[in-house]
Amino acid sequence: MKLYYLKGACSLASHIALCESGLPFEVASVDRATRIASDGVEFNKLNPKGYVPALELDNGELLTENAAVLQYIADLVPARKLAPAAGTMERYRLQEWLAFVNSEVHKSFSPLFNPAAPNEAKEFTRINLNKRLDWLESSWGSRSFLMGEQFTVADAYLFTVFGWLKGAGLDADKWPTLKRFHERVAARPAVQQARKAEGL
Repeated sequence: MKLYYLKGACSLASHIALCESGLPFEVASVDRATRIASDGVEFNKLNPKGYVPALELDNGELLTENAAVLQYIADLVPARKLAPAAGTMERYRLQEWLAFVNSEVHKSFSPLFNPAAPNEAKEFTRINLNKRLDWLESSWGSRSFLMGEQFTVADAYLFTVFGWLKGAGLDADKWPTLKRFHERVAARPAVQQARKAEGL
């Protein structure tokens, strides 16, 4: 398998999942300006969607979209418990978290990193993002991770996007429980491995 990623982008979640999996894999970084990957591939031809992550499978197929890539990686190594078993209620809870992180948190950052976005759109986005993080903070309880005491691929995704707060002009101290979660995940060897590989 080969993961195509942008440094520090949402693809870091998939990179973390691969490191957690213990499976053999390769990575190729994509240049933001030229869209040429470090392996020489023209990324936009490989993935016409034009964004990461993109996971090239051993059979040559390409899998995209974080929620799909993360579950695929987790299902390759069920013993690692990166995702509950398919068909269980716990699996649907994982999908619920992946959907929330993807649509309500991740996508809320997009206007904040877009220099062409008007200030009104950015302010609306900040208000909405604050609401989502406020809810997450208030509903967290005493658990260590999103699903309880077991780290899953949803935690890799939340860790990644929560790490964007400073760059978006938001203060992580406002959400102390989430900040502690972020620190807890940052200490995991697989997370350190992925971040080091990306030069973060």
